[in-house]
Amino acid sequence: MPTRLNPFILASASKCIGCRACELACAAAHVDGGVSVGSLKGSLSPRLYLTCVEDIRVPVGCRHCEDAPCAAVCPNSAIYRSDNGVQVDESRCVGCKTCLVSCPFGAMEMAQVLENGKSVMRRIVDPDFPEDVKIEPALLASKCDLCKGREAGPACVEACPENALVLLQPVKIKKRRNVEAALALKGFGARSGDEL
Repeated sequence: MPTRLNPFILASASKCIGCRACELACAAAHVDGGVSVGSLKGSLSPRLYLTCVEDIRVPVGCRHCEDAPCAAVCPNSAIYRSDNGVQVDESRCVGCKTCLVSCPFGAMEMAQVLENGKSVMRRIVDPDFPEDVKIEPALLASKCDLCKGREAGPACVEACPENALVLLQPVKIKKRRNVEAALALKGFGARSGDEL
């Protein structure tokens, strides 16, 4: 049975200029109703992050791993593989942060749950001390979803002025390479009717 290869965004550190256009485009693409000048209420939460180390700048986001550690450790199966990479089912996420700890790329983030632009609060009760109740912001796992549902594809790829981000689709690359190999081999090997 063939392995399904997830698409992912590849970032080139040699092309990235650190402008953060990718972060802004990502965050804006995930705001309900969109964002226009003067319409933003609250903060933007991108799903990829510009990382700067010495003189290197490069966006880091989810690699949509075939054997995603975040999905393997999720106690509620809120993280799953789909045809559009590794996704988070927010209705199942309890904000436990195990996915955040398990991601080898640091691509998982915990985002505050907002309702009408305000943080949703949740009660945390310690089972050993039921009278000890804490109130804190509700959190959900947040990661690159490849802008699922966006016709133009990932907003970060479209927004990058230096083409430092590319959406790689391994299945299409594999098919193209198979065709190239077949064409390169044309005329070589056994011909029809020849004995092997």
